[in-house]
Amino acid sequence: MGTAATKNSFKSLEPKTLKAISKGSCNPDGATPHVFCVGPLLATEDQQSRTDGVHECLKWLDLQPSQSVVFLCFGSLGLFSDKQLKEIAIGLERSEQRFLWVVRSPPFEDKSKRFLSLPELDLDSLIRIGFLDRTKDLGFVVKSWAPQVEVLNHKSIGGFVTHCGWNSVLEAVCAGVPMVAWPLYAEQRFNLVILVEDLKLALRIKESEDGFVTAEEIESRVRELMDSDEGKSLRKLTKEKAAEAKAAISEGGSSIVDLVKLVESWKLH
Repeated sequence: MGTAATKNSFKSLEPKTLKAISKGSCNPDGATPHVFCVGPLLATEDQQSRTDGVHECLKWLDLQPSQSVVFLCFGSLGLFSDKQLKEIAIGLERSEQRFLWVVRSPPFEDKSKRFLSLPELDLDSLIRIGFLDRTKDLGFVVKSWAPQVEVLNHKSIGGFVTHCGWNSVLEAVCAGVPMVAWPLYAEQRFNLVILVEDLKLALRIKESEDGFVTAEEIESRVRELMDSDEGKSLRKLTKEKAAEAKAAISEGGSSIVDLVKLVESWKLH
């Protein structure tokens, strides 16, 4: 069967990419591997290692209306400056939408300290004065970490502002949650193209040349995702894609078939 590669995806999620690979468009001067899509494969989070019992944010979500909360989380390396964090806070407050926001400490300005553990986050000094008090009836801010898979699958979650890491994308798709795409580094900008242009499962955040996003932009995208016809369309399409993801890993599904073919190719070699 020649060279082979596996991908944590399913065929109907990336038809354009898979077609380009199979045609040799990605490597015209070399061998084209056969790609086996064997996903979506999602990691299970060890909640007990992070907190005792049910995380407090899940208890808060239990009290919120169905699909009313936008979830903001940017991965373990998704660090923002003080200025950008405050801009997010302003945008969220102005949007008047319910939100669950995972906030991590800003990166060290001194690059020599970049491998040190980040300091404990002080929300009162980090976010502009009064934000937590003014939004206490609409929002919930979590320091550093939240059980993302459980959050995305909660009935109260209606949207996800994400850095477009592939694991996060798959988790949102499988949960049927539409996204605002805010890529930060590496392959995330490529993932944005798939989400926004190819699949229509996300809205694109608009950045300045230096990567800064204004409060006005955050407010607009959150409102659009949670309270507009475009947001409803994204939600419908994402739920359809969630059904396709489930079918792909069900008996006879495309990913199960590809997994069997992959094992057979190993036996031949």
